Amino acid sequence: MTHRVRMADVARQAGVSLMTVSRVLNNKDDVSAETREHVQATIKQLGYRPSDVARGLVTKRTGAIGLVVPDVSNPYFSEVVRGAEHVAYARNYSVLLCNTEEDTRRELAVLQSLEEKCVDGVVMCSSRLAEDELEEAISRHPVAVLVNRRLEFADERGGVGVVMLDDVAGGQMATQHLLNSGHRVVGFLAGPPTSHSGHGRMEGYRMAMTAAGILPSSRWIKHCAPTVEGGRVSASELLGDNPELTALFCFNDLVAIGALQACIDLGLAVPDNVAIVGFDDIPLAALVTPALTTCRTSRYELGTQAMELLLERIGGHAEECKEIVLPTELIVRNSAP
Repeated sequence: MTHRVRMADVARQAGVSLMTVSRVLNNKDDVSAETREHVQATIKQLGYRPSDVARGLVTKRTGAIGLVVPDVSNPYFSEVVRGAEHVAYARNYSVLLCNTEEDTRRELAVLQSLEEKCVDGVVMCSSRLAEDELEEAISRHPVAVLVNRRLEFADERGGVGVVMLDDVAGGQMATQHLLNSGHRVVGFLAGPPTSHSGHGRMEGYRMAMTAAGILPSSRWIKHCAPTVEGGRVSASELLGDNPELTALFCFNDLVAIGALQACIDLGLAVPDNVAIVGFDDIPLAALVTPALTTCRTSRYELGTQAMELLLERIGGHAEECKEIVLPTELIVRNSAP
């Protein structure tokens, strides 16, 4: 079995003390240039790599970040992960990616596991947990940043930051586009009832409809799984029960693509019989037929901003409580011209 090179091996080979090797590794000033160069050459020669565990005992940090997402297969979250990991890698942090599969029990188990691994902080994306459950779980971590989720207690605890989309404005923008196109009976496929982004988009939908003098019926709103199949099943039911609907605003693009499939199954032409607007502008949105009108979101930037904020907090350089809100942009395509 290959022998792992230890700091003692470096000290013995270089003919210096363990303290001297430690000072070189930690860039201390009280080492002569000649000794520093000699020790560094020995480190390179032996291929010595400092142990993360040993370093953690000194720095009280593990160099690891927990990143929790509800569905890693969703293109939306894969982009958030890519942005967060890019920032972490550049700062020499490793990322422990945890997928909860939209299961709140699994989400709690993941947070407990990350606590046991003593990660330096946690980025939580679109948590589905109830307020009290999330508060308790997050409070056991040194610092945390929530993505697309607000918590009342976040203002009372300096370790929690928030990075989110302006879901209300996005929902209002999407619905207003349909209203401006002449639609008056607009349905909303609202995503999971536990989604705080869905709540914000519903608020925007209701605001736009009310401003147009239309009181949206509760029959026009249906919650659904945030997937293609969830959108297909729910759109079929919503359109079947409410044939007066001429347009659908969808929680995300996957749901909107499912709605496109439902229209095909029902023999409805898009956009002639039913106009459809999605949310997120994932790459697939421009590739389906007809191409989706949608609200473009900065998914990669959500990840980078969340990780930057978390690392600021780990370093003790962040404000007491900081919330970053990113805008959305309407992209008009053929599903709702």
